Amino acid sequence: MEIFLIRLLQFILAISILILLHEGGHFFFAKLFGVRVEKFYLFFDPWFHLFEFKPKRSDTTYGIGWLPLGGYCKISGMIDESFDTEQMKKPAQPWEFRTKPAWQRLLIMIGGVLVNFLLALFIYSMVLYTWGDSYIPLNKMTMGMKFNDDAKEIGFKDGDIILSADQKTLTRYDADMYRAISEAKTVDVLRQGKKVTINMPEEMSLLTMLKAEPVFTRPLIPAETDSVLANSPAAKAGMLKGDKIVAINGKAIDSWNEFENNLGVLRDVMSVAKTSADSMKVRSVNVVFSHKATPEKLDTAKMLLNPDLTLGVTKTNITHYYKPVKTEYGFFQSFPAGIKYGLGVLRGYVGDMKYVFSADGAKSLGGFGAIGSLFPPTWDWRMFWQMTAFLSIILAFMNILPIPALDGGHVLFLLYEIITRRKPSENFMIKAEYVGFGILILLMLVANLNDILRWLGYM
Repeated sequence: MEIFLIRLLQFILAISILILLHEGGHFFFAKLFGVRVEKFYLFFDPWFHLFEFKPKRSDTTYGIGWLPLGGYCKISGMIDESFDTEQMKKPAQPWEFRTKPAWQRLLIMIGGVLVNFLLALFIYSMVLYTWGDSYIPLNKMTMGMKFNDDAKEIGFKDGDIILSADQKTLTRYDADMYRAISEAKTVDVLRQGKKVTINMPEEMSLLTMLKAEPVFTRPLIPAETDSVLANSPAAKAGMLKGDKIVAINGKAIDSWNEFENNLGVLRDVMSVAKTSADSMKVRSVNVVFSHKATPEKLDTAKMLLNPDLTLGVTKTNITHYYKPVKTEYGFFQSFPAGIKYGLGVLRGYVGDMKYVFSADGAKSLGGFGAIGSLFPPTWDWRMFWQMTAFLSIILAFMNILPIPALDGGHVLFLLYEIITRRKPSENFMIKAEYVGFGILILLMLVANLNDILRWLGYM
């Protein structure tokens, strides 16, 4: 419950910042060109609101709604999600959106996207300035990687050190590495001191690589205990800090990766257990381990795992074996580095959009639950700001898509007007807004339904 609340608070804080600044972009350009803003709201307020006030001598009412699906900046004389068609029937006024030149209306509409994009670049820059850039180079991971069965069929072997894809050196384990491998014709690895070239199949899907259980590849982490919890199954069996798990239920274990794979099998069996006796049978396992002081000596213990199928140990992580490379940035140095990083994130996200139009891609769509789960289970400001910047880029890109009801739909019609010097009719704009709003509601329903199905275990 505590983890859920921490993630929920981070999610609400992040989207609140992004919504306020996005709508603030529209607000800024509207005020700049003398357009009246009637309402400025964080979150939607159907039927009622949580808070509202209107300053004296101001045309704008500010407030907070109760439905955290977004926010809005109601601009006079504009056909938007408020569907205020009565206002459009009245004579046009000089302070209304519809009376302004097309180029001013265009800037008002792209203001939110522009702010979100610049905000993401600024946050990435400040993250680099505050915490620097820290990572472990792939070629320094001397124990190599752990690969799943699909990767091994292609030709990879556990312990391979990934060097390059299509002769382009790969430096770190991240989404860009996966993306490069999925698009490559050849991948070079270091195997037992020798360079080996692996020919990749023509059809490789980044989505499939990441969705596989286990994923295509992960750094190989030895199954050594970092600590043993008191009164845990491991402690009762005599395991100590630094001991290494060698086998579980007769299956050899060479890493925490392999250990988790075996526990995953046990969890699948546990999910269909019908009686208490069946559950106890799954929880009862034979574990072979070696002591740090005498690695050549093996102990075998019959353990009753915790109900959540854990041993009661904390695992060593990658920094236990490798020293990260860290780059520090001065204040002015951080901006070009942050811009480069942000553009790379945008480029990767746009490139991955092609998977959305596949069957697996549609299933991978996530709603608010999936987004919230991306935040760390503990409050980590660095991770929080990185996630906020990432969501800001997503919000900017999604809003500029040429779908009616989104900023991009309005931009599309404005560009049509600028090029043809003909304004689409108000009747057409209203119908387009309804169609676009319907598309958005459908996408939102599908994404959040996927979250529910995943939670219920059907996906």
